[in-house]
Amino acid sequence: MPILSKGSLKIDYTDDGQGPTIVLVHSSVSANRQWRALTELLKDRYRVLAINLFGYGDTTPWPGTSPQSLYAQAQLVMALSEKVASPIHLVGHSFGGSVALKAAMLLGPRAGRLVLLEPNPFYLLKQDGRTRAFAESRDLRDHVKCFGSLGDWSRVAERFADYWLGDGSWSAMPDKRRVAFSEALPPNFYEWDAVMDEETTVEECKGLTARTLVVSDQATRLPIREIVDIFVKACPHWSFRSVAEGGHMAPLTHSDLVNPIIREFLDAGSA
Repeated sequence: MPILSKGSLKIDYTDDGQGPTIVLVHSSVSANRQWRALTELLKDRYRVLAINLFGYGDTTPWPGTSPQSLYAQAQLVMALSEKVASPIHLVGHSFGGSVALKAAMLLGPRAGRLVLLEPNPFYLLKQDGRTRAFAESRDLRDHVKCFGSLGDWSRVAERFADYWLGDGSWSAMPDKRRVAFSEALPPNFYEWDAVMDEETTVEECKGLTARTLVVSDQATRLPIREIVDIFVKACPHWSFRSVAEGGHMAPLTHSDLVNPIIREFLDAGSA
């Protein structure tokens, strides 16, 4: 995989296909390998860049000397964007959706189309008074911070997996997968600061010039449902699609349902 160096910062990404540029931004824990199927679907018509965020692959880890921000993560996307012509399309899942949203704001008119798959900008829940949903996300954050600080990543992994993959997922997971999942979790320790402490308002999101699509499972976890509802009410000019199964991880577990929706939306902008 190519490495982009910016001073002491190294950014790890894949680069496939030719045509208009799409930057894919992965969710927590999974890294850019989650996009293999989508890359195969898109690379016949697009140049597809799948980035690794801080601490994934060979991208520089977050130093932990200050709280992480969405601005900092979005700078990885901005660095890649210096290499390509406009417009730049963005696809992000979960935490990657929050990063892609921030990057689209920073890109301004350079951003073409934006696809948000179950995005997790939890800070909007607090701003909008969605107390129960914000408390649910805060409780998970506190668990990650507490036991991550103690180095008890298997305990973090059990609750994290059951929350996002579905109840009982950890107990059903093979031992080898449990080890890999636990080892991939440390970057998430810092990502919570970015999605809980951001101060961007939904009014600023409303002003995005990028044509935006939000994809979610109607039966997903409460905080994500509430975030989607915030966007529905504040941004009626956006497009919204729901999938009937797969939950929060549908972009990985049900890519056969999600990826064609992404392709259709992107193709509509380049027809």
